[in-house]
Amino acid sequence: MSKPRKTIDTYREGFDGQAHELLGQLHALAREAVPEANEAIKWGHPAWVHPSGTIFFVISGHAKHANITFTPSTREAFDAELGAFETGKGTVKLPYGTPIPRNLLHRMIAHCVREHEDNGVPWM
Repeated sequence: MSKPRKTIDTYREGFDGQAHELLGQLHALAREAVPEANEAIKWGHPAWVHPSGTIFFVISGHAKHANITFTPSTREAFDAELGAFETGKGTVKLPYGTPIPRNLLHRMIAHCVREHEDNGVPWM
């Protein structure tokens, strides 16, 4: 018998409290920002994927924070606004118990969609 397919909802079920809440907020924001994207699990984490197959972004839960990972060029385009957050190559660390920057993330998602659709920027 095959094991059940992991979904974004089952991914969230692996987290409690503030982590579960923050991942839910990110999931809702993603659905609102890119309703045309397909939801999938990539490398064990929730991802939003363009109908062409290109990944837009991925979220992941960790012990004390969640990450949202974009292409490095998307993350770099918003460096001036990300000063309050720890960042990596394409990641933005979102500590649990802190409100998510909805407007900023919404604009970052829109930017990565335009980057792919207008300029052909692929995932990583």
